[in-house]
Amino acid sequence: MQKHSTFQTHTSDQGDDLPLPLYRRLAAHYLSAIKAGTLAIGDRMPSVRKLMQLHTVSLSTALQMCRQLETEGWLEARPRSGYFVRQPRRINLVPATEPAINAPIDPAQFVGIHERVSAIISQGQRPIKINLARATGAPDLYPQEELKNLAIRLLRHRPQLLTKAISPGGNKELKAALAKRALGIGMSIKPDDVVVTLGCIEALNLALRAVAQAGDIIAVESPTFYGLLQVLESLGMKALEIPTSPQTGISIEALELAMQTYDNIKAVVVVPHLQNPLGSIMPDSHKQRLVALCEEQQIPLIEDDSYSALVKADAAPTSAKHWDKTGNVIYCASLHKILAPGLRVGWMVAGRWHARVSMLKYAHTRYNEEWSQIVLAEFINSSAYDRHLRRLRQILSQQRERTAEAIAAYFPEGTRLTVPDGGISVWVEMPHQLSSQAVFEAALEQGILVSPGLLYSNSNRFNHFLRLNCGMHFTQELDNALRQLGQIITTLAQRQQSKDRQQQHAAA
Repeated sequence: MQKHSTFQTHTSDQGDDLPLPLYRRLAAHYLSAIKAGTLAIGDRMPSVRKLMQLHTVSLSTALQMCRQLETEGWLEARPRSGYFVRQPRRINLVPATEPAINAPIDPAQFVGIHERVSAIISQGQRPIKINLARATGAPDLYPQEELKNLAIRLLRHRPQLLTKAISPGGNKELKAALAKRALGIGMSIKPDDVVVTLGCIEALNLALRAVAQAGDIIAVESPTFYGLLQVLESLGMKALEIPTSPQTGISIEALELAMQTYDNIKAVVVVPHLQNPLGSIMPDSHKQRLVALCEEQQIPLIEDDSYSALVKADAAPTSAKHWDKTGNVIYCASLHKILAPGLRVGWMVAGRWHARVSMLKYAHTRYNEEWSQIVLAEFINSSAYDRHLRRLRQILSQQRERTAEAIAAYFPEGTRLTVPDGGISVWVEMPHQLSSQAVFEAALEQGILVSPGLLYSNSNRFNHFLRLNCGMHFTQELDNALRQLGQIITTLAQRQQSKDRQQQHAAA
């Protein structure tokens, strides 16, 4: 094996020159050997002492490397025998079903969707033991101390932040920091192009109100975030659900057909990176085609880019807005998921609707308070932000892998799963068209909260799916909860199978 000094030095995901930790480079080296077959399933790894000698590393580094591969499911530790190569259980899971592109689609009226979503959310307010429904990370995954110290220092030096009038349109320091960071995802914008909002959900509200009216049709991904469905219903708009792949995102072909069929589609809303709930990442070629199609049809494209900083990649993915040459793309994003869940700070670039969006923002909620904006601006401008994102992506990657391993171990045969290349959650397809509402209710009785698939569409086509959170630390308690959830699903699936057999027998 090579000495560690010959390993390639990887730069960070944001393009700076800080190398990955040595144990991770060493782990990547052995993982490539496993995937190439150089180290076969069942082979014994070199001992920790041998690894120290081979690569001139410390005991701590050798152990960290082995534990990293063990966490990801590629090694197993055997008492008094060392580490052995294994195949992660989750590799045997079949990916989630691809959508039926040719299935007929109709504008959903969303009659009762708010009532259904509200009922699920209200039930989840009761005391629980484990929350697998929330799409956020554990509080200590975010830079608590750094943000606290920044906030205190700023208020000490600028006490007028709490007493002077708020800057119109958002704090200039934050807007400049966001415009500078946007260069990394292919956007060339001016600070004055940025409108600061109360999270991404307000940005979506403003974008939709700027381009459409009550009664208009909005094309959305299917499945899609239930919050968007609530927004559309509250605005009196109708949704046209477009089939969306767990791998590549919204079907351009199905969207093009919908545009030919319906003459009053007023906007298209997509999440190109780590789509919620699927976790799909749209290839650049798809984003480019989507932008061109919407421009050709003169239909605004609203891009929700809340999750792209969580993509596990060597470089940040390019925004769809990058290909916008006419201002037809309204870009919406948030720092809620990636930096500060306790601060609902979002932002948007509204293209040719900038003036209208700015006035709607003023009429709707006025301006965001300024203290938190300046705190976030200072942090985003520092190298600590890049370090935070690298750490967050690394921990979430480990937690996704461990969650996928638990699902493979505990859930019944026929379960399907696509593990996304980033993000906070996984999308699980349960066997035998099992009702997600039945699983939700049974799990809640055991103190486990899950997010049922019925929330993510006006139809019932995703009722046999669950969105499960991977943002919490993978503790023994969490492992036990996934085991318990697997038992619940297994029991309900067996009952469903028995019921199906009885119906088939009766029909015969």
